[in-house]
Amino acid sequence: MRFAPLILAMGLGLAACAPTPQTPAQPPTADQGVYGARVDTGPNGQPIEIHAVRPAYLTERNRRQRVPYNGPDAPGTIVVDPYARFLYYVLDNGEAMRYGVAVGQAGKNFQGSATIGRKHAWPSWTPTANMVRTQPELYGPLKGGLPGGVDNPLGSRALYLYQGGRDTMYRIHGTMDPSSIGKATSAGCIRLFNQDIMDLFENVPNGTRVKVRTRAESLALEGPLVELPNGYLAPAGEVQTAAAQPAQ
Repeated sequence: MRFAPLILAMGLGLAACAPTPQTPAQPPTADQGVYGARVDTGPNGQPIEIHAVRPAYLTERNRRQRVPYNGPDAPGTIVVDPYARFLYYVLDNGEAMRYGVAVGQAGKNFQGSATIGRKHAWPSWTPTANMVRTQPELYGPLKGGLPGGVDNPLGSRALYLYQGGRDTMYRIHGTMDPSSIGKATSAGCIRLFNQDIMDLFENVPNGTRVKVRTRAESLALEGPLVELPNGYLAPAGEVQTAAAQPAQ
């Protein structure tokens, strides 16, 4: 059974990292290297096709890339910046692998340090008991959980953050809406392109430290940013410079 119509109606619950609405599926495009189409193995061993990411979504800030890292965090740390909409995997020699992310309101409801307590490929998603109790008509059909797959809001992979052995309900995961990456959205935690969360998933073990920046930390390290009309961010200085240029 496919639950896409029900998923479209879901709102945000921090404890569940609910999704934003799904955009229409796009057909695979020509190979784009790491963002090309691929076939993965689903939770029951069935093949699942992951579409290529459309070139329009692969902006400079969204593309996975190795960059200089000026933060204080040790190599092997994941650093989430929900305000700059970046995720860094800190490497040696003052560098990091940087990923663009989408941030829902739940993505700004946690800050500080945690560890990856568990990780799953094609994870299932289950509404909390409170969600089922308060909105039985919406979440009741899913109280047993939504299996992993193309209709699941957590996408192809998920990393679950824990503190002191307890689940924080904060997730780093894939998405069924690649058009949202780089933008602020109405729901969800921290989402990456499915190809990017698969890359991160393979490189980080359970127990990896995760640091989620505060707004002040983001401003100090990333500088002021401006949200453009298309929903993406840009450094404030670049926007001011462009605005000062005379019309051609």
